[in-house]
Amino acid sequence: MSTPLKQRVTVLGSTGSVGVSTLDVIARHPERFEVFALSAASKVDDMLAQCARFSPQFAAMASAPHAELLADKLKQNGLKTQVVVGANAIENIASHEDVDAVMAAIVGAAGLGPCLAAARAGKRLLLANKEALVVGGELFMRAVREGGATLLPIDSEHSAIFQSLPEDPSTWARRIDKIILTASGGPFRTRAPDSLGAVTPEQACAHPNWVMGRKISVDSATMMNKALEVIEARHLFGVLPEQIEVVIHPQSVVHSMVQFTDASVIAQLGTPDMRVPIAVGLAWPERIESGAARLDFRQMASLTFETPDAALFPGLGLAWHALRAAPGTTAVLNAANEVAVEAFLARRLRFDRIHAVNMETLETVAPSKPASLADLLALDAAARAAANAAALRFAA
Repeated sequence: MSTPLKQRVTVLGSTGSVGVSTLDVIARHPERFEVFALSAASKVDDMLAQCARFSPQFAAMASAPHAELLADKLKQNGLKTQVVVGANAIENIASHEDVDAVMAAIVGAAGLGPCLAAARAGKRLLLANKEALVVGGELFMRAVREGGATLLPIDSEHSAIFQSLPEDPSTWARRIDKIILTASGGPFRTRAPDSLGAVTPEQACAHPNWVMGRKISVDSATMMNKALEVIEARHLFGVLPEQIEVVIHPQSVVHSMVQFTDASVIAQLGTPDMRVPIAVGLAWPERIESGAARLDFRQMASLTFETPDAALFPGLGLAWHALRAAPGTTAVLNAANEVAVEAFLARRLRFDRIHAVNMETLETVAPSKPASLADLLALDAAARAAANAAALRFAA
Protein backbone atom coordinates (compact mmCIF):
# COMPACT_ATOMS: atom_id res chain seq x y z
CA MET A 1 0.00 0.00 0.00
CA SER A 2 1.37 3.40 -0.99
CA THR A 3 2.16 6.00 1.65
CA PRO A 4 -0.29 8.93 1.53
CA LEU A 5 1.17 12.29 0.52
CA LYS A 6 1.90 14.72 3.30
CA GLN A 7 -0.46 17.63 3.73
CA ARG A 8 1.38 20.85 2.84
CA VAL A 9 0.48 23.64 5.24
CA THR A 10 0.86 27.41 5.13
CA VAL A 11 0.76 29.01 8.59
CA LEU A 12 -0.27 32.67 8.51
CA GLY A 13 0.71 34.43 11.72
CA SER A 14 3.20 31.71 12.59
CA THR A 15 4.95 33.62 15.40
CA GLY A 16 1.73 34.34 17.32
CA SER A 17 0.28 32.04 19.97
CA VAL A 18 -1.98 30.10 17.57
CA GLY A 19 0.76 29.87 14.95
CA VAL A 20 3.25 28.50 17.48
CA SER A 21 0.69 25.95 18.70
CA THR A 22 -0.02 24.92 15.11
CA LEU A 23 3.66 24.26 14.46
CA ASP A 24 3.82 22.25 17.68
CA VAL A 25 1.03 19.96 16.45
CA ILE A 26 2.61 19.68 12.99
CA ALA A 27 5.96 18.75 14.55
CA ARG A 28 4.28 15.84 16.36
CA HIS A 29 3.19 14.34 13.03
CA PRO A 30 6.04 14.68 10.52
CA GLU A 31 4.63 11.74 8.56
CA ARG A 32 1.37 13.63 7.93
CA PHE A 33 2.29 17.30 7.55
CA GLU A 34 5.00 19.51 6.12
CA VAL A 35 5.28 23.29 6.32
CA PHE A 36 5.08 24.98 2.93
CA ALA A 37 5.16 28.63 4.01
CA LEU A 38 5.10 30.86 7.08
CA SER A 39 4.13 34.50 7.59
CA ALA A 40 4.72 37.00 10.37
CA ALA A 41 4.53 40.73 10.96
CA SER A 42 7.80 41.67 12.63
CA LYS A 43 9.30 38.88 14.80
CA VAL A 44 12.39 38.22 12.72
CA ASP A 45 14.28 36.05 15.21
CA ASP A 46 11.24 33.88 15.89
CA MET A 47 10.72 33.43 12.15
CA LEU A 48 14.38 32.56 11.69
CA ALA A 49 14.09 29.80 14.32
CA GLN A 50 10.91 28.45 12.66
CA CYS A 51 12.59 28.40 9.25
CA ALA A 52 15.56 26.54 10.73
CA ARG A 53 13.27 23.90 12.22
CA PHE A 54 10.65 23.46 9.48
CA SER A 55 12.48 24.45 6.25
CA PRO A 56 9.51 26.13 4.53
CA GLN A 57 9.79 27.13 0.89
CA PHE A 58 8.63 30.66 1.69
CA ALA A 59 8.70 33.04 4.64
CA ALA A 60 6.57 36.17 4.26
CA MET A 61 7.08 39.31 6.32
CA ALA A 62 4.66 42.23 6.40
CA SER A 63 7.27 44.96 5.80
CA ALA A 64 10.38 45.34 3.67
CA PRO A 65 12.80 46.17 6.53
CA HIS A 66 11.83 43.01 8.43
CA ALA A 67 11.99 40.94 5.25
CA GLU A 68 15.49 42.23 4.43
CA LEU A 69 16.71 41.51 7.94
CA LEU A 70 15.27 37.98 7.82
CA ALA A 71 16.83 37.31 4.41
CA ASP A 72 20.25 38.35 5.73
CA LYS A 73 19.94 36.11 8.78
CA LEU A 74 18.75 33.14 6.72
CA LYS A 75 21.75 33.54 4.41
CA GLN A 76 24.15 33.78 7.35
CA ASN A 77 22.76 30.50 8.68
CA GLY A 78 22.86 28.71 5.33
CA LEU A 79 19.06 28.38 5.11
CA LYS A 80 17.37 28.25 1.70
CA THR A 81 13.89 29.59 2.56
CA GLN A 82 12.84 32.32 0.11
CA VAL A 83 11.71 35.56 1.76
CA VAL A 84 8.76 37.45 0.30
CA VAL A 85 7.18 40.67 1.53
CA GLY A 86 3.86 42.46 1.74
CA ALA A 87 0.14 41.79 1.60
CA ASN A 88 0.17 40.39 -1.95
CA ALA A 89 2.92 37.94 -1.06
CA ILE A 90 0.98 36.72 1.97
CA GLU A 91 -2.12 36.20 -0.20
CA ASN A 92 0.03 34.28 -2.69
CA ILE A 93 1.36 31.83 -0.11
CA ALA A 94 -2.23 31.32 1.10
CA SER A 95 -3.53 30.48 -2.37
CA HIS A 96 -0.45 28.79 -3.87
CA GLU A 97 -1.24 25.75 -6.00
CA ASP A 98 1.11 23.57 -3.93
CA VAL A 99 -0.69 24.32 -0.63
CA ASP A 100 -3.26 21.91 0.80
CA ALA A 101 -4.19 23.64 4.05
CA VAL A 102 -3.92 27.17 5.42
CA MET A 103 -3.91 28.09 9.10
CA ALA A 104 -5.31 31.64 9.14
CA ALA A 105 -4.01 33.04 12.42
CA ILE A 106 -3.20 36.64 11.53
CA VAL A 107 -4.83 38.87 14.14
CA GLY A 108 -7.01 41.70 12.90
CA ALA A 109 -8.40 42.93 9.60
CA ALA A 110 -4.98 42.39 7.99
CA GLY A 111 -5.89 38.70 7.81
CA LEU A 112 -8.99 39.23 5.68
CA GLY A 113 -7.24 39.38 2.28
CA PRO A 114 -5.26 36.14 2.75
CA CYS A 115 -8.39 34.37 4.07
CA LEU A 116 -10.35 35.40 0.97
CA ALA A 117 -7.48 34.30 -1.27
CA ALA A 118 -7.33 30.87 0.37
CA ALA A 119 -11.11 30.48 0.20
CA ARG A 120 -11.26 31.38 -3.50
CA ALA A 121 -8.44 28.91 -4.18
CA GLY A 122 -10.45 26.11 -2.58
CA LYS A 123 -8.05 25.38 0.26
CA ARG A 124 -8.67 23.53 3.51
CA LEU A 125 -8.97 26.71 5.56
CA LEU A 126 -8.37 26.53 9.30
CA LEU A 127 -9.93 29.75 10.49
CA ALA A 128 -8.52 31.35 13.62
CA ASN A 129 -8.89 34.88 12.24
CA LYS A 130 -12.16 36.29 13.59
CA GLU A 131 -12.17 39.21 11.20
CA ALA A 132 -12.71 37.08 8.10
CA LEU A 133 -16.26 36.51 9.31
CA VAL A 134 -16.83 39.59 11.48
CA VAL A 135 -15.63 41.95 8.73
CA GLY A 136 -16.07 39.78 5.65
CA GLY A 137 -19.40 38.23 6.62
CA GLU A 138 -21.41 37.02 3.65
CA LEU A 139 -18.70 38.13 1.19
CA PHE A 140 -16.29 35.69 2.82
CA MET A 141 -18.83 32.87 3.09
CA ARG A 142 -19.66 33.30 -0.60
CA ALA A 143 -15.95 32.99 -1.44
CA VAL A 144 -15.83 29.74 0.55
CA ARG A 145 -18.83 28.34 -1.33
CA GLU A 146 -17.76 29.45 -4.79
CA GLY A 147 -14.14 28.38 -4.29
CA GLY A 148 -15.11 24.98 -2.92
CA ALA A 149 -12.99 25.54 0.19
CA THR A 150 -13.31 23.41 3.31
CA LEU A 151 -13.84 25.78 6.24
CA LEU A 152 -12.86 24.48 9.68
CA PRO A 153 -13.21 26.82 12.69
CA ILE A 154 -10.26 26.94 15.08
CA ASP A 155 -11.56 29.21 17.84
CA SER A 156 -12.11 26.79 20.72
CA GLU A 157 -15.80 27.76 20.95
CA HIS A 158 -16.61 27.38 17.27
CA SER A 159 -14.58 24.21 17.00
CA ALA A 160 -16.60 22.85 19.93
CA ILE A 161 -19.86 23.69 18.15
CA PHE A 162 -18.58 22.18 14.92
CA GLN A 163 -17.61 18.97 16.72
CA SER A 164 -21.04 18.81 18.40
CA LEU A 165 -23.01 19.07 15.16
CA PRO A 166 -23.83 16.37 12.60
CA GLU A 167 -21.31 16.15 9.75
CA ASP A 168 -23.95 17.07 7.15
CA PRO A 169 -24.50 20.87 7.31
CA SER A 170 -27.75 20.57 5.35
CA THR A 171 -29.36 19.13 8.51
CA TRP A 172 -28.26 21.90 10.87
CA ALA A 173 -31.11 24.35 10.31
CA ARG A 174 -33.84 21.90 11.27
CA ARG A 175 -31.91 20.37 14.17
CA ILE A 176 -30.42 23.37 16.01
CA ASP A 177 -32.53 25.10 18.61
CA LYS A 178 -29.78 27.16 20.19
CA ILE A 179 -26.01 27.60 20.20
CA ILE A 180 -24.52 28.26 23.64
CA LEU A 181 -21.10 29.92 23.64
CA THR A 182 -19.15 29.65 26.87
CA ALA A 183 -16.85 32.39 28.17
CA SER A 184 -14.35 32.27 31.02
CA GLY A 185 -15.28 35.78 32.15
CA GLY A 186 -11.63 36.80 31.99
CA PRO A 187 -9.61 38.24 34.87
CA PHE A 188 -12.24 40.77 36.04
CA ARG A 189 -15.32 38.58 36.34
CA THR A 190 -15.71 39.31 40.06
CA ARG A 191 -14.71 43.00 39.99
CA ALA A 192 -17.10 45.87 40.57
CA PRO A 193 -17.82 47.72 37.30
CA ASP A 194 -16.83 51.08 38.81
CA SER A 195 -13.33 49.73 39.58
CA LEU A 196 -12.39 49.00 35.96
CA GLY A 197 -11.03 52.47 35.25
CA ALA A 198 -7.86 51.55 37.14
CA VAL A 199 -7.15 48.36 35.16
CA THR A 200 -3.66 48.21 33.60
CA PRO A 201 -2.67 46.45 30.35
CA GLU A 202 -0.67 43.94 32.39
CA GLN A 203 -3.72 43.04 34.44
CA ALA A 204 -5.96 42.77 31.39
CA CYS A 205 -3.50 40.47 29.61
CA ALA A 206 -3.24 38.06 32.56
CA HIS A 207 -5.91 35.58 31.47
CA PRO A 208 -6.73 33.03 34.18
CA ASN A 209 -6.99 29.99 31.87
CA TRP A 210 -5.73 30.57 28.33
CA VAL A 211 -2.36 31.60 26.87
CA MET A 212 -3.21 34.23 24.23
CA GLY A 213 -1.86 37.30 22.49
CA ARG A 214 -2.27 40.74 24.07
CA LYS A 215 -5.10 41.96 21.86
CA ILE A 216 -7.17 38.81 22.29
CA SER A 217 -6.48 38.83 26.03
CA VAL A 218 -7.90 42.34 26.33
CA ASP A 219 -10.93 41.30 24.27
CA SER A 220 -11.46 38.43 26.69
CA ALA A 221 -11.30 40.84 29.62
CA THR A 222 -13.99 43.08 28.07
CA MET A 223 -15.84 40.07 26.57
CA MET A 224 -15.66 41.75 23.18
CA ASN A 225 -14.09 38.51 22.01
CA LYS A 226 -17.40 36.82 22.81
CA ALA A 227 -19.32 39.52 20.94
CA LEU A 228 -17.16 38.84 17.89
CA GLU A 229 -17.68 35.08 18.35
CA VAL A 230 -21.45 35.57 18.35
CA ILE A 231 -21.11 37.27 14.96
CA GLU A 232 -18.86 34.46 13.72
CA ALA A 233 -21.31 31.80 14.88
CA ARG A 234 -24.14 33.51 13.01
CA HIS A 235 -22.23 33.13 9.73
CA LEU A 236 -20.58 29.77 10.38
CA PHE A 237 -23.68 27.87 11.41
CA GLY A 238 -26.48 29.77 9.70
CA VAL A 239 -28.49 30.46 12.85
CA LEU A 240 -30.44 33.60 13.72
CA PRO A 241 -28.94 36.04 16.24
CA GLU A 242 -31.62 35.14 18.78
CA GLN A 243 -30.53 31.49 18.59
CA ILE A 244 -27.14 32.33 20.09
CA GLU A 245 -26.62 32.59 23.84
CA VAL A 246 -23.53 33.31 25.95
CA VAL A 247 -22.90 31.92 29.43
CA ILE A 248 -19.90 32.44 31.69
CA HIS A 249 -18.11 29.21 32.57
CA PRO A 250 -15.06 30.10 34.70
CA GLN A 251 -13.42 26.66 34.54
CA SER A 252 -13.03 26.74 30.70
CA VAL A 253 -13.67 23.00 30.45
CA VAL A 254 -16.92 23.08 28.45
CA HIS A 255 -15.90 24.96 25.31
CA SER A 256 -19.42 25.42 23.92
CA MET A 257 -22.70 23.57 23.47
CA VAL A 258 -25.50 22.96 21.00
CA GLN A 259 -29.08 22.58 22.17
CA PHE A 260 -31.17 20.68 19.64
CA THR A 261 -34.86 20.89 18.85
CA ASP A 262 -35.60 17.85 21.04
CA ALA A 263 -34.11 19.77 24.04
CA SER A 264 -31.00 17.57 24.24
CA VAL A 265 -27.62 19.30 24.57
CA ILE A 266 -24.30 18.14 23.17
CA ALA A 267 -21.14 19.79 24.51
CA GLN A 268 -17.44 19.48 23.74
CA LEU A 269 -15.12 19.37 26.75
CA GLY A 270 -11.36 19.49 27.09
CA THR A 271 -8.43 21.21 28.73
CA PRO A 272 -7.99 24.88 27.75
CA ASP A 273 -5.30 24.25 25.12
CA MET A 274 -5.52 25.60 21.58
CA ARG A 275 -3.67 22.57 20.25
CA VAL A 276 -6.90 20.57 20.56
CA PRO A 277 -8.99 22.56 18.03
CA ILE A 278 -5.88 22.95 15.86
CA ALA A 279 -5.42 19.17 15.74
CA VAL A 280 -9.12 18.78 14.91
CA GLY A 281 -8.77 21.20 12.01
CA LEU A 282 -5.60 19.68 10.63
CA ALA A 283 -6.82 16.07 10.69
CA TRP A 284 -10.64 16.28 10.41
CA PRO A 285 -12.52 13.95 10.15
CA GLU A 286 -9.73 11.90 11.74
CA ARG A 287 -8.32 12.50 15.22
CA ILE A 288 -4.63 12.88 16.04
CA GLU A 289 -2.51 13.45 19.13
CA SER A 290 -2.50 17.15 20.02
CA GLY A 291 -0.08 17.27 22.93
CA ALA A 292 -2.75 18.61 25.28
CA ALA A 293 -3.27 17.18 28.75
CA ARG A 294 -6.22 14.85 29.31
CA LEU A 295 -9.13 15.81 31.51
CA ASP A 296 -9.33 14.06 34.85
CA PHE A 297 -12.96 14.29 35.93
CA ARG A 298 -12.10 12.97 39.39
CA GLN A 299 -10.07 16.14 40.00
CA MET A 300 -12.90 18.54 39.09
CA ALA A 301 -14.62 20.07 42.07
CA SER A 302 -17.38 21.64 39.98
CA LEU A 303 -18.42 23.04 36.63
CA THR A 304 -20.38 26.28 37.03
CA PHE A 305 -22.28 28.57 34.66
CA GLU A 306 -23.36 32.19 35.13
CA THR A 307 -25.25 34.91 33.27
CA PRO A 308 -22.89 37.67 32.02
CA ASP A 309 -23.22 40.94 33.94
CA ALA A 310 -24.26 43.62 31.43
CA ALA A 311 -22.79 46.38 33.62
CA LEU A 312 -19.42 44.60 33.80
CA PHE A 313 -19.36 43.54 30.14
CA PRO A 314 -21.34 46.19 28.19
CA GLY A 315 -19.61 45.32 24.91
CA LEU A 316 -21.17 41.86 24.72
CA GLY A 317 -24.58 43.18 23.69
CA LEU A 318 -23.08 44.98 20.70
CA ALA A 319 -22.95 41.65 18.85
CA TRP A 320 -26.73 41.37 18.54
CA HIS A 321 -27.03 45.11 17.87
CA ALA A 322 -24.54 44.90 14.98
CA LEU A 323 -26.08 41.75 13.49
CA ARG A 324 -29.51 43.39 13.37
CA ALA A 325 -28.20 46.70 11.99
CA ALA A 326 -27.27 47.62 8.40
CA PRO A 327 -24.83 45.35 6.52
CA GLY A 328 -21.28 46.42 7.28
CA THR A 329 -22.00 47.34 10.89
CA THR A 330 -20.05 44.35 12.19
CA ALA A 331 -17.00 45.56 10.22
CA VAL A 332 -17.34 48.99 11.85
CA LEU A 333 -17.54 47.40 15.30
CA ASN A 334 -14.45 45.30 14.69
CA ALA A 335 -12.37 48.26 13.47
CA ALA A 336 -13.46 50.44 16.38
CA ASN A 337 -12.55 47.75 18.88
CA GLU A 338 -9.11 47.18 17.35
CA VAL A 339 -8.35 50.91 17.63
CA ALA A 340 -9.69 51.13 21.18
CA VAL A 341 -7.72 48.10 22.38
CA GLU A 342 -4.54 49.41 20.76
CA ALA A 343 -5.03 52.76 22.52
CA PHE A 344 -5.58 50.97 25.84
CA LEU A 345 -2.46 48.82 25.43
CA ALA A 346 -0.49 52.00 24.63
CA ARG A 347 -1.90 53.55 27.87
CA ARG A 348 -3.71 56.26 25.91
CA LEU A 349 -7.20 55.05 26.85
CA ARG A 350 -8.68 53.75 30.07
CA PHE A 351 -9.93 50.18 30.08
CA ASP A 352 -13.48 51.23 30.91
CA ARG A 353 -13.56 53.59 27.92
CA ILE A 354 -13.00 50.92 25.27
CA HIS A 355 -16.75 50.43 25.13
CA ALA A 356 -17.33 54.19 24.81
CA VAL A 357 -15.08 54.34 21.74
CA ASN A 358 -16.90 51.39 20.18
CA MET A 359 -20.31 52.94 20.81
CA GLU A 360 -19.37 56.36 19.47
CA THR A 361 -17.88 54.83 16.31
CA LEU A 362 -21.04 52.83 15.65
CA GLU A 363 -23.07 56.02 16.03
CA THR A 364 -20.73 58.02 13.76
CA VAL A 365 -20.09 55.71 10.80
CA ALA A 366 -23.04 54.86 8.56
CA PRO A 367 -22.08 51.69 6.65
CA SER A 368 -23.24 50.66 3.20
CA LYS A 369 -23.38 47.02 2.13
CA PRO A 370 -19.85 45.95 1.12
CA ALA A 371 -19.71 44.25 -2.28
CA SER A 372 -15.95 43.66 -2.51
CA LEU A 373 -12.74 43.51 -0.51
CA ALA A 374 -12.08 47.11 -1.54
CA ASP A 375 -15.43 48.13 -0.05
CA LEU A 376 -14.62 46.33 3.19
CA LEU A 377 -11.19 47.94 3.44
CA ALA A 378 -12.67 51.40 2.77
CA LEU A 379 -15.28 50.86 5.47
CA ASP A 380 -12.60 49.59 7.83
CA ALA A 381 -10.50 52.72 7.19
CA ALA A 382 -13.45 55.05 7.79
CA ALA A 383 -14.31 53.28 11.03
CA ARG A 384 -10.70 53.44 12.22
CA ALA A 385 -10.55 57.16 11.56
CA ALA A 386 -13.73 57.71 13.56
CA ALA A 387 -12.51 55.44 16.36
CA ASN A 388 -9.15 57.23 16.57
CA ALA A 389 -10.99 60.53 16.89
CA ALA A 390 -13.20 59.07 19.61
CA ALA A 391 -10.19 57.61 21.43
CA LEU A 392 -8.59 61.07 21.51
CA ARG A 393 -11.73 62.53 23.06
CA PHE A 394 -11.87 59.79 25.68
CA ALA A 395 -8.09 59.79 26.24
CA ALA A 396 -6.79 58.77 29.65
